Amino acid sequence: MKPCVKSLVLELLVAKNGVPLQVREAIVACELFGISENNVRVTLARLTIEALLEGAGRGSYQLGPQARDISAQLFEWRNVEQHLRPWDGSYLMVACNALGRSDRNILRQRERALHMLGFAELDKDLYVRPNNISPDIESLRRRLIELGLEPAALVFQARGFEEAQTQRIQNLWKGELLDDSYRRHCEQLENWTLRAGQLKPDMAARESFILGREGIRQIVFDPLLPKPMVDVALRTEFFACTQRFVDRGHQIWRTFLQQP
Repeated sequence: MKPCVKSLVLELLVAKNGVPLQVREAIVACELFGISENNVRVTLARLTIEALLEGAGRGSYQLGPQARDISAQLFEWRNVEQHLRPWDGSYLMVACNALGRSDRNILRQRERALHMLGFAELDKDLYVRPNNISPDIESLRRRLIELGLEPAALVFQARGFEEAQTQRIQNLWKGELLDDSYRRHCEQLENWTLRAGQLKPDMAARESFILGREGIRQIVFDPLLPKPMVDVALRTEFFACTQRFVDRGHQIWRTFLQQP
């Protein structure tokens, strides 16, 4: 899927590691994805008005004061495993039965927030996940609200389920499919890296962006399940593989943008 100009520009600035982004570089980069020069210039002006960008000399930009949170989010995927802790067998629950469902935008934000933190729907408007993330429930509640969950939702811990109920909960996730996905994505990224030197610079830049972005998305939406529900070591290797690939992709983009 073609990236929007805003996300591409912000990610390019991350790839440049503090070096300002020239307007020419933004135009050339966006051309790889069929984005017009006019679209790029209009977006740069709008992002400057919003203080997401600021001028860094004639014809160049750097991240602005309002981009600090966005910049942190662009890096947050690298640290997701730091939020994990040993699983004690209990579960985290979110009850949304008292919340409305008529506003589609609010409902979509709610479901996205829950999905991003690995919750699955056990019963209508009742969501669950293993209690192996965040230091405490209050931190989890704040994080869910930041992501779009309404403050009126009930967030709590539960344990003592009967064996049949426990099995039903654990069947909400397909651990084997997740393991296959970790393995497949690692192989894809490693195989691409082996042949990257044979690609033209523009093709290498475009493909590395697409593959790296997909790897990051997989990490952001990973449910971070504990063992034995998934192969934790395999997941850690996939995360590390993606980090190596994205770092390599940043090098490819820096080289591509330096071309005359």
